Amino acid sequence: MRMFARFFAFLFAAGAIVFIIGAIAVGGLVYTYSKDLPDHTQLKDYEPPVMTRVHAADGSLVAEYAHERRLYIPSNAIPKLVKEAFISAEDKNFYSHNGIDPEGMLRAVKVLLEGNKRMQGASTITQQVAKNFLLTPERSFERKIQEALLSLRIEQTYSKDRILELYLNKINLGFGSYGIAAAALNYFDKSVQELTLAEAAYLAGLPKAPNNYNPWRNHDAALERRNYVINRMVENGYVARADGDAARAEPLVVTPRNVSANSFAAGYFVEEVRRELNDRYGDRKLYEGGLSVRTTLDPKMQLMARKALVDGLVRFDEAHGYRGPYKQIAIGGDWGPALADVAPLGDVTPWRLAVVLDAGESALRVGLQPVKEKSGEVGRNRETATLSADNARFVRKRLKQAFAVGDVIFVEPIEGKPGQVRLRQIPEISGAIVAMDPFTGRVFAMVGGFSFDQSSFNRATQAQRQPGSSFKPFVYATALDNGYTPSSILQDEPITITLPSGETWTPENFEKGNYGSHTLRYGIEHSKNLMTVRLARDIGMPLIVETARRFGIYDNMAPYLSMSLGAGETTVMRMVTGYSMFANGGKQIKPTLIDRIQDRWGHTIYRHDERECLGCDADRFSPDNEPKLVDKSEQVLDPLTAYQITSIMEGVIQRGTGVSVKDVGKHLAGKTGTTNDAKDLWFIGYSPDLAVGVYIGYDKPRSLGEAAQAATYAAPIFRDFMKMALASKSDTPFRVPPGIKLISVDVRSGLRSSGQGSILEAFKPGTAPPDSYAGSGGGGGGRAEPANDSQVGGGTGGLY
Repeated sequence: MRMFARFFAFLFAAGAIVFIIGAIAVGGLVYTYSKDLPDHTQLKDYEPPVMTRVHAADGSLVAEYAHERRLYIPSNAIPKLVKEAFISAEDKNFYSHNGIDPEGMLRAVKVLLEGNKRMQGASTITQQVAKNFLLTPERSFERKIQEALLSLRIEQTYSKDRILELYLNKINLGFGSYGIAAAALNYFDKSVQELTLAEAAYLAGLPKAPNNYNPWRNHDAALERRNYVINRMVENGYVARADGDAARAEPLVVTPRNVSANSFAAGYFVEEVRRELNDRYGDRKLYEGGLSVRTTLDPKMQLMARKALVDGLVRFDEAHGYRGPYKQIAIGGDWGPALADVAPLGDVTPWRLAVVLDAGESALRVGLQPVKEKSGEVGRNRETATLSADNARFVRKRLKQAFAVGDVIFVEPIEGKPGQVRLRQIPEISGAIVAMDPFTGRVFAMVGGFSFDQSSFNRATQAQRQPGSSFKPFVYATALDNGYTPSSILQDEPITITLPSGETWTPENFEKGNYGSHTLRYGIEHSKNLMTVRLARDIGMPLIVETARRFGIYDNMAPYLSMSLGAGETTVMRMVTGYSMFANGGKQIKPTLIDRIQDRWGHTIYRHDERECLGCDADRFSPDNEPKLVDKSEQVLDPLTAYQITSIMEGVIQRGTGVSVKDVGKHLAGKTGTTNDAKDLWFIGYSPDLAVGVYIGYDKPRSLGEAAQAATYAAPIFRDFMKMALASKSDTPFRVPPGIKLISVDVRSGLRSSGQGSILEAFKPGTAPPDSYAGSGGGGGGRAEPANDSQVGGGTGGLY
């Protein structure tokens, strides 16, 4: 007995010594690897990178910006079913272990020793949080020890729900998705709350290796992985067996969400917003800050603007003939793959790429570009169509001479005629259109070129071009603000200006001859250069320079007389903003594409509307105590002058160079603009509630042709847009401000008249024309015409 006692005492002592040595070793190991552990308390204030989302004015999602596409949602917003799916797939003992799962580790080792091909992960969800948030992804013994130690600390500091929340919002689930909320949208176009059992199980199976379970390239493996997760959910008691069987029987159907500005033809608009956000907040906040941006974009009006501009550019381009194929490819037995490899333009629908398969005398047989599957494979369907000579009339040769087999061209399916297409080509000319609220500066629509996919250069905001005669209203508005009236008489006669260099400049009207004395109104309606130069010389260029600055057309306009004819360079956006101030009664506005911006917490950090609302925070409202909006915008022009110039520009459309716009059938005001050699064509105009500007020209300035005029090409684009935009709106006359006197005058002489050819002219108090009038200088209350034609000026030449 004593020997047995000694033996057991020895074993106990030896065990104690081994235990102490082991404890010391473990303690030393823990101490060694704990020294450099990251601070796990930083998870308390963790703000993950969250994508910025851009919405149209009606709430439609038009763009997302992110390095990692993530939407962060709190634990209480994640359905129980989704949590159970991920716990079953990744860590079934999540709610019972303390950060490390011995059972899971033993199970993984057992599976490995058994030679099972399906590897079992030993890391708990808490360990994955420690690795993904605080450690590097390297695979090493040391990193695993650090991961385990951090997991224990995390479990002691945070609740299970917080740990699971961090995990479900951090993980990479493939398809550019980070976190469960983004994955639900990108794979199934659903919110997390809408996911079915089968869908939640599929997403829960992705963290191990998202690329291995791609639903298009590896469909069978993805389906097997989904069903494995469903089985685990059944085994863990989260799902009834009957429900699990039903879910496994469902096909794996992925319906990816398509968020593209091309859906609204808004590539230029959205890119302009992106640039502004980047300039305002920087790259990191744009791509990781989770901003919510509400823009001013009107999706319906944007589509109208694109259609009007594209139709106008195509009209001009096709009038100048066919230039040749878009590309040339070699086609063999199957032309589909070669054509599918030609990069399409995603924003020119319904146009499609096609390849010429057979060229006959009167028709072509073409193959339409096949679709590419999500897996990257070319679809097996091959569509062919017929292109007849009648649908390619701008080709000025016989089809067999103009086309060859392998030519890649653009075609447009003809509605109501299946199997037939119309020839199209990318216009060589480009342009821009902007539509704006004249009272707030909110941009409803903006198209900066034919195709954003083809060229991201925005001709609405980045192209500096000469506005030509569309600048003249600012000259005449300056005159109306300085003693002239719409009935003032100006000489439309040849004039020669001596330049500082000693050289002379002799501007000309676009229409030669037909000189004489005309009213100021006539000078704008018929865009008379000689009258404009004489007027600018009389009132003085410094006043016009100041007007241009206040209206935002130019920042520092040179004080040369030629500038009165629009010889400077500006943008479509600036011109539309300036015309908006005529429409709103002379109030200064700031153009904007953004209504408001919120941070990731929903706090508004920017708002365009700066008006102050007095009384809006009152507990009660009464008729005697109604809230009032206080607009502190600067008055840049007398409201009476603004109405006078508006009335005159109505005449441009009724009788002048913009008469083609009259077909809209609504009250509109506007002005054409054509520069020297017709390098730039403009039309800027407005209704009482909508200002619109159109510009067309070549990116590398050159003449559009001897016969090209804004009235022929730019005005019809404005007309077509206004027809669509105002179709559902009643015709509203322009608002007449208090103080304006409407007097019937003869449209030619400006004298009082009530007979044929008379119009209602707008006069300020005390400036109405006399009952009778004789002479030419300063008629109708205007200034006298100076006799000296040799005033010194400078410039580049006359515009019309």
